[in-house]
Amino acid sequence: MQVRADRVSLEGHHGTLLPPTSLTVGEGDLAIVHGEPGVGVTAFGLALAGRLKPTTGTVHAEGVDAPLTELVAVVDAPGVSEPDDALPLRVVAGEELALAHRPAGKEDVARWLAAHDAAPFAGTRFENLSPALRTRLLTELAAERKGVRLLVLDTPDRHTSDVESWAGPARELAGRGLAVVVLTATTPPSALPFTPAQIGAAEQPAPQHCAPPEAPPEAPPEPTEELTESTDGVPE
Repeated sequence: MQVRADRVSLEGHHGTLLPPTSLTVGEGDLAIVHGEPGVGVTAFGLALAGRLKPTTGTVHAEGVDAPLTELVAVVDAPGVSEPDDALPLRVVAGEELALAHRPAGKEDVARWLAAHDAAPFAGTRFENLSPALRTRLLTELAAERKGVRLLVLDTPDRHTSDVESWAGPARELAGRGLAVVVLTATTPPSALPFTPAQIGAAEQPAPQHCAPPEAPPEAPPEPTEELTESTDGVPE
């Protein structure tokens, strides 16, 4: 599966929200997109997810028969999908698991948090989680959603200057075969793990492929030559 954005732009009531921007990302790929702080970066993420209709350009998925709204999850978008900071982690996790149509009872949430090394933080207000834990758990919860093949992580650098705290989980999820796009705004491009795509550009660098190559199919066994038997029962 690939998601292709071709010269996608968005106009708002007071001007341009997103200048024409292109991007192609496939399963197992990690793409980093950089833009100026503001609504344009988030607008691009929402366009990739089919949640905003572009003014010009197109976004479509190739190799799969499903709408973008089912294929793409936008993670931690300011004012859109970011959790309520006042809620404890167990409540946020329960809401996200329910959204993913996963078991979301009290014991189910406790098991999920324990499996993701977060049980001690179940009662912690979400705003008090470390940025690294916040990003790791939100991306893992989004990956639980049935049918999701692309995660768009919205400006995790607004929480921290530690690039690896979000690049690590993004790389891991891409290594598991998901397509991952990380939108950045406050980190200088020179400090990013590799050359990013740019908001407002049509020609973009290729994303980084993180999934291991598929093993070639095993060759069929060589046919064995059967021995013919003589009439007296002794192999010839």
